[in-house]
Amino acid sequence: MPAHGKHRRPKHRTLTRGLTLAGTGGAALALPLVATAAAHAAPAPASGTPTAIAAEKTVSSAAEKIKESIPAAAASTARTYTVASGDSLSLIAQEQGVRGGWKVLYNINRSVVGDNPSLIHPGLELTIRKQAAAAPKAPAKAKATQPKAKAKAKPKSATSTSTERASRSQERGAAPVKAAQPAAPAAAPTAPRYSNDLDGWIRESLDIMASYGIPGSYEGIQRNIMRESSGNPQAINLWDSNAVKGTPSKGLLQVIEPTFLAYHVPGTSMDLFDPVANITAACNYAADRYGSIDNVNGPY
Repeated sequence: MPAHGKHRRPKHRTLTRGLTLAGTGGAALALPLVATAAAHAAPAPASGTPTAIAAEKTVSSAAEKIKESIPAAAASTARTYTVASGDSLSLIAQEQGVRGGWKVLYNINRSVVGDNPSLIHPGLELTIRKQAAAAPKAPAKAKATQPKAKAKAKPKSATSTSTERASRSQERGAAPVKAAQPAAPAAAPTAPRYSNDLDGWIRESLDIMASYGIPGSYEGIQRNIMRESSGNPQAINLWDSNAVKGTPSKGLLQVIEPTFLAYHVPGTSMDLFDPVANITAACNYAADRYGSIDNVNGPY
């Protein structure tokens, strides 16, 4: 029986497979490392040769693709947090993203913290349980809207065309309808107008006196005017003691200029001969000296 030399090649090679385990978050995958060798296949290349290195890279690349295609199992991961000065359970829960807030954090670490959740010491190790994020929901599919088929316009008959033309002619001949105009705003009330005579002067003076609280009546003013000037607004006395002193009495109620200036009512004319200004100044003087123009029954 001839001896087998170390370079003698056997006629048949058994089928071999190499297996490796790739961790995928708790799951194990069997990955083929060497392809099936058929009968009379070439011997495996020696380790370290370019052919062997290329084969190892191919197998490693295939394993990585398989690992990436299998999602890792969603699981909660636990980690710790060291309490620092100024920390509180609510602040830690907020910063560390603890779902459920400080109450959940306290329940997890109750044995470490104790019965008082408000009392935690710097250096205390707390367990932080961070739950895996849920997979985002797929957006709802928008309902496909189908465009509505446009109704086909019906061909117009000769009769309908003639009717439309007649209607248009009638519309053109008709008089346009005017839009309703908004009502004009009511005119603002005008100030009362007084007649330019003795009656009007007295009434206007009474209204001005009322606004300043100066007493007097229509009868009292009219009675004194008729005695002093007979109703002449340009009357002037050139013979009495006032005239001798150089300050003659003037106007309806015969007022001297110093008295007019002292008792002039604001809003009236500065002309002593002005009927309304003369009456209001004289009544203002009479109210100050006699209580009212109604109390004057002679020279004043």
